[in-house]
Amino acid sequence: MNILILGSGGREHALAWAVKQNPKTDRLIVAPGNAGIAMLAECADFDILDAGEVVGFCEENAIDFVIVGPEAPLAAGIADATRAAGFLTFGPSAAAAQLEASKGFTKAVCDACGAPTAAYARFDQAEAAKDYIRAHGAPIVVKADGLAAGKGVIVAMTEAEALAAVDDMFGGEFGAAGAEVVIEEFMTGEEASFFVLTDGINALPIGTAQDHKRAFDGDTGPNTGGMGAYSPAPVLTDAIAERAMREIIRPTIAEMARRGTPYQGVLYAGLMIKDGQGRLVEYNARFGDPETQVLMLRLGAQALDLLLACAEGRLDQAQVNWADDHAITVVMAAKGYPGAYEKGSVIKGLSRTPEDSRHMIFHAGTAARDGQIIANGGRVLNITARGDTLADARNRAYAMIDHINWPEGFCRSDIGWRAL
Repeated sequence: MNILILGSGGREHALAWAVKQNPKTDRLIVAPGNAGIAMLAECADFDILDAGEVVGFCEENAIDFVIVGPEAPLAAGIADATRAAGFLTFGPSAAAAQLEASKGFTKAVCDACGAPTAAYARFDQAEAAKDYIRAHGAPIVVKADGLAAGKGVIVAMTEAEALAAVDDMFGGEFGAAGAEVVIEEFMTGEEASFFVLTDGINALPIGTAQDHKRAFDGDTGPNTGGMGAYSPAPVLTDAIAERAMREIIRPTIAEMARRGTPYQGVLYAGLMIKDGQGRLVEYNARFGDPETQVLMLRLGAQALDLLLACAEGRLDQAQVNWADDHAITVVMAAKGYPGAYEKGSVIKGLSRTPEDSRHMIFHAGTAARDGQIIANGGRVLNITARGDTLADARNRAYAMIDHINWPEGFCRSDIGWRAL
């Protein structure tokens, strides 16, 4: 098969790595890719938000299967365009991707199907939102309604912080994403990620993970897109997962079909777990980053078979074969991230780290220049390892980091601490 993956981050490197393991893969192209992806696949440079360019590339290169990585092309309707042009595609339609692209839409779906989630209110005027905050007090959660690259959520521990978040969002801090805000009850418990494939009718759980959002050790510092993750997540037990399937996932899939916008792709549910039950924090319409890195290292070649079964509407015939193992990924980020950071610093020592089925460095924000790997983003490398236990995987990952010489980067030293 000729396979095209859209995206340029660690998630797409991990997807490309898993897809490449499968003998069904003849030619693998990633657009636009990054320096790490270029070591295992062809990279193509075109606008992945332009439906005409994507479809034209698929036609010119006889693409058999399109995998859409990030949320922005999904929200832009790229999966609709490739499907309409006759290309087998993994990823939801723009209408279905509203489950991520609009917090308010997701809340309405949850209301309609009775899925347990936080109490909320939705506002398009700052003063009304502030009145609601003053009436309910803190802690409280303020969310930009639209896509904000994982950064449009403020967990406000004080009323002043919540009011400031409203000002920031309506003041344009998150662009068009903040034109409306959703304000939610603060849920207590432990958060974990639940990944389910659905072809619009059938649903197949494919794994759990837990990530670390805060920049620094001990879960301190500002929120980031994720500084590390591990899989499986012990807090998300089989019993809690089955209850979530029954109360949240399957009702959502049925409601989306009832609305005439069936959901096909991966449904990534963030769950807040307390007293044996998961409540929905949010949905994402794509694989998480950095959770994909640990999922793909554990799934390997079968990942492509599962994505194909999903896209072809035969998930009822598919099953996941899990090894009894654990994986962990540690994000190396540019100093200053998630605030201002510099690009262009040289990363050395990558060739001294092993790369095999138990050790992989997935590139998130890199580029190649003059034969060297340089940092080209905030989150730059995902140091990923698999082991018989989580402690084993963690030790392998941090041993890999010891070989990397990048003074301009940093990482947390405690990824996995909740489970360990």
